[in-house]
Amino acid sequence: MDSKTVINVPFERAQVEKLKSGDYVYLTGTLYSARDAAHKRLYDSIVNAESGMTMGGEAGNKTTFSGKELYEEGILPLDITDNIFYYLGPTPAKEGQVIGSAGPTTSSRMDKYTPLLLSKGLVGMIGKGKRSQAVIDAIVEHKAVYFAAVGGAGALLSKCIKKSEVIAYDDLGTEAIRKMEVEDFPVIVVIDSEGNNLYETAVEDYNSSK
Repeated sequence: MDSKTVINVPFERAQVEKLKSGDYVYLTGTLYSARDAAHKRLYDSIVNAESGMTMGGEAGNKTTFSGKELYEEGILPLDITDNIFYYLGPTPAKEGQVIGSAGPTTSSRMDKYTPLLLSKGLVGMIGKGKRSQAVIDAIVEHKAVYFAAVGGAGALLSKCIKKSEVIAYDDLGTEAIRKMEVEDFPVIVVIDSEGNNLYETAVEDYNSSK
């Protein structure tokens, strides 16, 4: 994009579908941090809830639930619908800081859990590195988006985080889920809702330019 594009988050899927692989955008609004341990706990909670029991613990036929239902029944600590997870485990904040260094974690660590979370309404993810084919397929199926934040720029990215509070799984320490208010948080669209993948097209463009 030629001009600065600011997107308010969380956002609707109609907005997601306008994003294209390679777009540079700035996110303003609410993000949630979630890394390996938090993903596993969310995943296990969903699987256990859908193992043949209805909400409230009574046996029943319904075995799948929306993200909103999972939250309302206390299965998940937040409604992930239309929200974005930032694969982040920040360093401790120094005096006067909102949060410590806030660089992205390698995204492949979350690949096992991501398709299920996308099916429950998660609309976007921020991390670094490639994703599995199963994740890419789920991004397309559920019209989601995968952003990359710049690795090694954690100190700079932390300045875009204006508020941060632990809202769940505080026993996980740095891997607890945090609700963060961000302003002009810079990201690149890597995989868009049609499955176009910047990691692949960039290599193709480079090879074709030789």
